[in-house]
Amino acid sequence: MQIDLRTVSITPLRQTFNHIADRLGADKAASRYIEATMDVQANANFHYRPTWDPAHELHDTARTQLVMKDWYALKDPRQLYYGNYTQARARMQETAEADFMFVETRGLTERYDAATRRIALDFYLPLRHVAWGANMNGASMCAYGYGTAITQPCLYAGMDQLGVAQYLSRLGLLLGDQGDLEAAKHAWLESPVWQGLRRLVEDTWVMQDWFELFVAQNVALDGLLFGLAYKEVDAVLTDKAGPTVSMLTRFQAEWFEDAKKWVDAVIKVAAAESADNQALLSRWYTAWRDRAAGALRPVAAIALAQAGQGALERVTAALDARMSKAGLTV
Repeated sequence: MQIDLRTVSITPLRQTFNHIADRLGADKAASRYIEATMDVQANANFHYRPTWDPAHELHDTARTQLVMKDWYALKDPRQLYYGNYTQARARMQETAEADFMFVETRGLTERYDAATRRIALDFYLPLRHVAWGANMNGASMCAYGYGTAITQPCLYAGMDQLGVAQYLSRLGLLLGDQGDLEAAKHAWLESPVWQGLRRLVEDTWVMQDWFELFVAQNVALDGLLFGLAYKEVDAVLTDKAGPTVSMLTRFQAEWFEDAKKWVDAVIKVAAAESADNQALLSRWYTAWRDRAAGALRPVAAIALAQAGQGALERVTAALDARMSKAGLTV
């Protein structure tokens, strides 16, 4: 018997789903991100308005003052959908686990300078409550936002913040003990130094406009806090006692650099939509940036003393530059 092999080219009858083809064209193949994101959210055939909010549909563009012709224009430049998001975070988690194991097995915390250890515990541990608040806000933006292109990464960011809270707790248990976690919780609830930041976090939980919450949390608060905590303070602690704390906070630093790409892209597209959007976003940004800076001023002094004000000014200038590049008036 003789077998002849030959290559047969089969032309697919369709490249993608109809609703994707309506956007891209019938003859253009779509990425998995596009197919997993575009027009996924239900927008018709709702049975009734929510009894807890009869003024709005279940998914309603009127839940924010911002106006977009197409909410799916707010795409994620990282093109994260559930599959590649979990893979990316798994790789980051493997790195973080290796860092924690290295610090623990080499006994680096036992040899860490005692005075610097105290500064790190007092500064970083209460921030796990800020991260938990950000987790709540990410879920809120996902619940009340409009369009999978923006609600999907909001939920991812919220879950990432839960990871930040957990890593800060582990940092506390490595550098200190359970008593240090309890002391940090007490400081968060009672210490005057933390009450401005605590009030800001709790005020964001009850915000009605989900896109203003996006600006308050992902732009203003994260933009200042992560720059302060994982750049300015980290650099000072490293100079004083070596890179141990820097290794234990690598996840936060790398995550923030990744998240900035998405946040800046969303603001740029939303601001370019209309002059009204640009003015609204600029007003929101200025108000929440100033409030976040005021809340972080006494917190910065915990780790940096008089140098805290200069550090906060630097991270504020960096954030202003980011938002100016994204099209806001700062």
